[in-house]
Order: sequence, then C-alpha cells, then structure tokens
Amino acid sequence: MSPELGYQLVYNFMSLAIAAMGASFFFFVSARGSLKEGNRMAVTLSATVVLIAFYHYVRIFDSWVATAGAGNPGAFNEGYRYVDWLLTVPLLVAELILVLRLDKKVESKLIQRNVLYAFLMIATGYIGELDVQTSVVLDSSRTIWGAISTIFFVLILRDLFGGIEASFKRQSKEIQGIFKVLRVVLIATWGVYPIAYLLPTISTSLGLTAGDGLVLKQIGYTIADILAKPGYGLLIWKIATLKNSGR
Repeated sequence: MSPELGYQLVYNFMSLAIAAMGASFFFFVSARGSLKEGNRMAVTLSATVVLIAFYHYVRIFDSWVATAGAGNPGAFNEGYRYVDWLLTVPLLVAELILVLRLDKKVESKLIQRNVLYAFLMIATGYIGELDVQTSVVLDSSRTIWGAISTIFFVLILRDLFGGIEASFKRQSKEIQGIFKVLRVVLIATWGVYPIAYLLPTISTSLGLTAGDGLVLKQIGYTIADILAKPGYGLLIWKIATLKNSGR
C-alpha cells in the first residue's frame, strides 16, 4: 500500500480508539453508581483501564502524526503502548477475578500471581519489540523474547480457565454464558497481539514491505485494544450487573 494510505488508516484507527476509550470511561463511571458496593470494584477497574488507555492513545496518536506524518515512521515511539499495557493488562486480569467474587484466599493468590505474570509478559515482549529485524530469523531476539512472553500468557490462561473452574460452576447459568463469551473475547483479542507483534519479522515472507508490516501491526494492536478494554469491560459490567440483581 502507499505510505499515504497506510498513514491515514493508522490515523483513523487510532482516532477511533481515543473515542472508544473516552466514551467507555464515562459509561463505566456512571454505571458503577447503580451497583452495590461489593460489585463496584471490577467496574471501577474497567474505568481505570480505559482512562489510562485514553491518555496513552493520545500520546501514541501524537507520536504517529509527528513521525509517520513527517515521512519518518521508523521514529514512531512504540514504548507508549508498552507503558500502557504494563499498567492496564494486570488490571484487566484483576477485574475478571474480582467480578466473580471468589473465596478471598483464592482470589488474593490468583490476583497476586497473575498480576506478576501479566507484568512479565509485557516486559519481556517489549525487550523483543526493540528488535527491528524484518526477516524471518528464528534465533532473533524478537522471536526469542516473544516466545518467553508467550509462556506467561499461557500461565495466565491456565489460571483464568482452570484456576477458577470450581467457582465458575457455582455461578448462575446467565453469568456462565457471559463468562464463556468473555473467555472467547479474551483469547481472540489477546491472540491478535502476538500476530501483530510478529508482522515486522514475517512481512517480507508475506510479500509485504517493512512499511506495510508497521501499518498492519499498528492497526492490529489498536483493534485488539478496543476489544480488550472497552469491549471486555462491558462484559465485566454485565456480570457485575447480574450479580447485583442476585443472579
């Protein structure tokens, strides 16, 4: 694709992300007021997540305009995304555990362990992100650190799928149904990140230029963020609402 088209596509998707994060923040803040105190924390965390993401998307957007808009996309600051994820991904994991209102000891252990996993997943992924190779090299630092990051991702999924299974079965049928959808959303959205992460490495194998790989990576990250933050938060809010009504 032409550099101009690639620039506009990323520009528009980032604009959409800013609007989605901002609008969902006001929704979550207003919605939490109708919940009982015990059901508010997860929705409060959802509001916190999208507020953090809103701020960082403004910074990401400004960096894209200043670099790609000036014809120098290689100078784009990817670090803003990773700072955002270091803060928001642990909160996303915590809010899912909190909304189910598990046994306090189980809840505390799951949150502590998975917040650590989430932090390490993002930190190791960022080390690999610093490798800007555009050819398929299995022993490249991007590939190696991406594999290490994936280990922590699998550990999180193990806990979120297996660690809360006993509590999950005690939830109402309606909540179980929403939770199953939430699991699919979690895998589908989080699964986009490693694909987008590898695009700079595999772009030449797919017949794409390095510029195409960068554009597709930014679009992939942005779509995944919209689904994994406002979209995920809406499902958390729905579960909290059902628990609020005793279901």
